[in-house]
Order: sequence, then structure tokens, then C-alpha cells
Amino acid sequence: MKSIGHAALEASKVLSKTSTATKNAALLSIANSINVHREALLDANIKDVQKAQNNGLDAAMLDRLTLNDQRIDAIIEGLNQVAGLPEPVGNISELEMRPSGIQLGKMSAPIGVVGIIYESRPNVTIDAASLCLKAGNATILRGGSEAIESNRALGDCINIGLASSGLPSAAIQIIQTTDRAVVGELITMTEYIDVIIPRGGKSLIQRLSKDARVPLIKHLDGNCHVYIDSEADTQKALAIAINAKTHRYGVCNAMESLLVSAAIAEDILPSLIQKLIAKGVEIRGCAATCLLSGDVLKAAESDWSEEYLAPIVAVKIVSGIDEAIDHINQYGSKHTDSIVTENQATGHRFLVEVDSSSVMINASTRFADGFEYGLGAEIGISTDKIHARGPVGLKGLTNQKWVVFGDGHIRQ
Repeated sequence: MKSIGHAALEASKVLSKTSTATKNAALLSIANSINVHREALLDANIKDVQKAQNNGLDAAMLDRLTLNDQRIDAIIEGLNQVAGLPEPVGNISELEMRPSGIQLGKMSAPIGVVGIIYESRPNVTIDAASLCLKAGNATILRGGSEAIESNRALGDCINIGLASSGLPSAAIQIIQTTDRAVVGELITMTEYIDVIIPRGGKSLIQRLSKDARVPLIKHLDGNCHVYIDSEADTQKALAIAINAKTHRYGVCNAMESLLVSAAIAEDILPSLIQKLIAKGVEIRGCAATCLLSGDVLKAAESDWSEEYLAPIVAVKIVSGIDEAIDHINQYGSKHTDSIVTENQATGHRFLVEVDSSSVMINASTRFADGFEYGLGAEIGISTDKIHARGPVGLKGLTNQKWVVFGDGHIRQ
């Protein structure tokens, strides 16, 4: 691990001065290599999936692990988008003249070496690698053991892309062992690594928060809400709630809790419940929701804070906007929450008072995604409040340094 860390540190010095053209060429070459080696990548992924099935991996994790042609196309498109994004490094902003005569500004700069620890999603390997490369950072990637064959195959494609552009192979390193002791080493190597970005479940985040000596940008769970206001458009509400819950289950931006204003509950909830049940979704509701349908199971207190990552949703009828906001801020995970309303003032109040990394009006929570936000890809969705919040793309992988322009100025 120390050898990997040292190599990454040396590679970061090269990347910090690499041209935009070279970085983009490497990204496009990686995309081409993935396309050329598509079958080998799918074969490697099949090995991972079969092993995971034999080990009893749950459905949500299996969904995240599985690659197919459509998902590989999305990975390739993400690489192309990152290559097409503006250069994030070296930009000078907030330039101003000071009374002393010096000019002062801020320049965007790479973070340096980024370590990323994540679970079963092979696409994270490429998303993380591409964004860190474009931002001028060296990357050490430690994926989950369940995706080791897929990540090795992706690593081969990455190495081809780096070599074709003359960049050091240590610019993006994928740890080849599944030994969990590696994580303990990675999170304490302050002499080599500038920041760790973990993506995974609560147990992983809790462990790293306790043991890490390297600073963290955390990407935690998503208990996302949709609140249907008393002044909601019924058709919009139905479409948004169904999409937010059923578009994909095993993702952090899926709706896990549905709140409905009491003023509109009897008009919209029976139909919505039946539509969700028809799609195989289990409904766990408050006492008032249970009275509207015999198909609803009574929710426990724990359901209000649960990230199911499954075809299950918690439903609560609330008195109005006040209770909805209070409920979200108490039970939510500060990830993504949406209101459906035609009242502009109510919508604005929701935006201001809900304390989450993404807050929406009349849109599905499924849009909380780096690709959909035009970031090309994302490292993850940060629920932290310092440095980066929400989908973390290129800007979240840079920092700023003060720059001063003088002409022989001395301080009097």
C-alpha cells in the first residue's frame, strides 16, 4: 500500500501540469478501449454476478453489480461527457484590485491524491477514474470484493487509455486484492493521500469515520421523500411518485418515503397505492393511510428513516407543509427531497427550509444524479456540508488557492 501511495503521489505531480488535450485524449481512449473489450468486460461481470448469487447477495446489490450493454453504453457516454466538459483546473476567479495595488484572485487546483472506497457498482470505477483524471488528481480505487473481476477488466481498459496518452499508469490504480486490511491502510496514509471518498452502507461509513486519519467526503444513504402538497396537480403527482419509487429500486435517489397532505389524501392516495401495488411495491403506511386501503401494512417508527433499496415505500398523511418539512428534516438523510405543488410560494418555502443536498419542485428524485445534472458523471452524492454537497463532479474534486499579481509591490 505504501508503494501504491508513493506512486500515486508522484503521478499527481505529473497530472497537475498535464494539458487539457492530453487528459481528454486519455478519457476518449479509455472509452474506446471499453467499447473494444466489451465482451471481455461482460464475461468478467458474469463471474462476479454468479459468485454474488451463490453467496446470497441481496437484490439491490445484485442490481448495482450487474453490467449489460446499456450500462456499458452509459459508462462510455459518461467518459465522453467528461472529456467534453470545460477544464476545471487553472481557472482564476474573483480577481480584484486591492488598495495596496496588488491584484488578488482565486485559482482552481487539483486536490492531489484521492482514495475512493466503494461497494458493488463497477460503473463507479470509471466515473471516479474519469472525474479525478480530468480534475488533475491521481486516484487509488478500492472497489468491493464482489466486483473484483469486473474492476480488473475495467482496470485493463484504463491502463490502455493512460498508456496511449503517455500518462503514468499510477495516475489511476485499482487495488487488486480483496483483503479488507487494505482499507485500514488506505485511510491512514496521510503522507500520500489528501482525501478519502467512501461510497457504501452505514457500516462502512461509520467504520471510516471512526478510524480514518485522512479527511473524508462522505456519501451516505438516501432516504428520499416526495411530498404531495394540497395544491398539487394530480397527474403530475402520480407520475412523479411512481417514477421516483419504481424507476430503479437499488439506487440512493429512489423515493423511500411518500408524504401526502391530508387535504388531498382521499382524492389521490387510493389510486396511487393501487398503481404502486400493481408494480409490486409494498406499502407501509401511517394509521390514516391504512384506513384508506386494506392493502397497506402498518408502518413502524423505524420505517420513517429507512433506506429500503427495494420495492417498499413508507407513506404518511401529514397536516400540510409545516409537518412535511419537519418530518423530512427529522427523518431524512439530507440527500434528495421533492415537493409536488402548483403554489409557487409553497414550493419556494420547501426549497429554503428543507435541509438536503438536492431539493426539487415538481420533479422525480431520480434526477439527483451527476449524469442528469450535466456533470458527465459523479463520484457520488455527498450529504456532507463542507467542501462538496450533492452530486460531486469536477468542481467537487478541485480546491482553490489564492493568487496575487504584483509589479514590485512591497508592504508598507
